Amino acid sequence: MTDRPSYDEQRHLDAIEHFRDRTEGRAIDRRGFLAICAALGIPAGAAHLTPAAAQGTPREMVLVNWGGDAVRGMRTAWVEPYTRATGRRVAIDGTGPSTGRIRLMVQSGRVTWDVMDRNLHTALEIGPEGMLEEIDYSIVDRSKVRPEHANRWGVGNYTYAHVLTYNTRRWGGRVPSTWKDVWDVRGFPGRRAFRRTIDGALEAALMADGVARDRIYPIDMKRALDGHRAIKANTIYYNAIAEGQAAFRDNEVHLGLLLNTRSWPLKQDTNGGCDYTFNEGIVWVAAWMVPKNPPSGRQVWEFIRSTQEPESQVTLLRSNGYGPVNPAASAGLPPDLAAIDPGHPANYARMLPGGVEWYAEHATNALQQYLDAISS
Repeated sequence: MTDRPSYDEQRHLDAIEHFRDRTEGRAIDRRGFLAICAALGIPAGAAHLTPAAAQGTPREMVLVNWGGDAVRGMRTAWVEPYTRATGRRVAIDGTGPSTGRIRLMVQSGRVTWDVMDRNLHTALEIGPEGMLEEIDYSIVDRSKVRPEHANRWGVGNYTYAHVLTYNTRRWGGRVPSTWKDVWDVRGFPGRRAFRRTIDGALEAALMADGVARDRIYPIDMKRALDGHRAIKANTIYYNAIAEGQAAFRDNEVHLGLLLNTRSWPLKQDTNGGCDYTFNEGIVWVAAWMVPKNPPSGRQVWEFIRSTQEPESQVTLLRSNGYGPVNPAASAGLPPDLAAIDPGHPANYARMLPGGVEWYAEHATNALQQYLDAISS
């Protein structure tokens, strides 16, 4: 029988793993690095540092994502196979490629990132500003994504969806299956949940009000906001995605909007007490974007091309629930994985593709209107 670590040992191991995720790819001076290690009580070798912190080593390519499980998932699915195949190292910075940070880095001429994980509409928003490199489709294979998942400055890397999530034990065996059901506070009494961001929330309100999927865009903001005003007394508007997941798990909310990557583990955590449906979901594509003048130069396109292979995308689905963006990967999935893949043809056909062009033009103003409507 294998010995299990003690509480203190496990806490120590958790601290090391957390530190690995948070320092992967970050530039930290040696004194600051050693001070952090001392504060956490972990060995210096536990962290993965970029050449800015580890002098004398060859420069690593830096991939920037949003941290958490995405660091582990991308490391396993994409980074480690690429390093084995090419000998080139890739560090993951999980601190998040926010638009403000991208602009500041490029405008200052101090670009330290090579490739970034963002939503596709951001590419259309800041690409024309000169913040991004145009995707080199002579190397990156455009045919390995759907036409709507590639543009001048961004190319899809995985799919995800905002889905109707619900408690399975509250309404005597009945469960909601459409956004109209979510807006039916008499037929399905209980607390609703939506995030304090517009992605999916506006579309859900319009579908609940009878707007056909092919007429959602351009979004009728007044109609969508009136929909949220009608249910906000029965709704919790959460901030972090983890807060929404916890609210469902703790039975504080009973139906509403959640990412499929959170609804899937939630179903397992609650032994089926919570479930979700892809019906009328809003499916999005995350994308690789490259800041202007990346330190790795043209090498970055070879890395992006390596992430397009079906096998690696299936690995990411298994670990994180992120759907393959390459249709060939989704087409060959076994039934258990096909059921959780937002990009699988049977699931994708039931959902509304997120309006990339509309969000690129209107997201900033629309978000402020939404926040004002749900807060007033």
